[in-house]
Amino acid sequence: MKDTEALKKVIKDLFTLEKLAVIATQKDGQPFTNLVAFVATDDLKHLLFVTNRATRKYARLMVDPRVSMMIDNRQNQASDFRDATAVAALGKAAEVKGPERADLMKLYLSKHPHLKAFATAPTCALIKLKVDRYDIVRRFQNVVDLWMTP
Repeated sequence: MKDTEALKKVIKDLFTLEKLAVIATQKDGQPFTNLVAFVATDDLKHLLFVTNRATRKYARLMVDPRVSMMIDNRQNQASDFRDATAVAALGKAAEVKGPERADLMKLYLSKHPHLKAFATAPTCALIKLKVDRYDIVRRFQNVVDLWMTP
């Protein structure tokens, strides 16, 4: 298996198991983090999450779409330094509108059916993060980049 394919498998395995991510947005150079329920497209080029349009997170995304999202499998144990995997996705986020929204919402709800009422409310936006790069950290200091865009 090629290195790229092996890295994609690591990412897909992690994303299949984990339901939550920490998203970082920023305003005036100050970073802000929030917990979000996420799902990845099969090709790993996009990550999806839902947020209410009245949130500060949504307002920050509309001003500056640059986002970092971290997904990890830590257990808050000493062994995490040796065994945990963390993946940071970097890219730009935008609200999904039009015909694409229905298909991507189905994908989102396939992982988070318990969030259907929230996700489909007219006040909520489906956000798509177009991933430029993944930073994969394993065994504490082993860091590898996987570029998704040329």
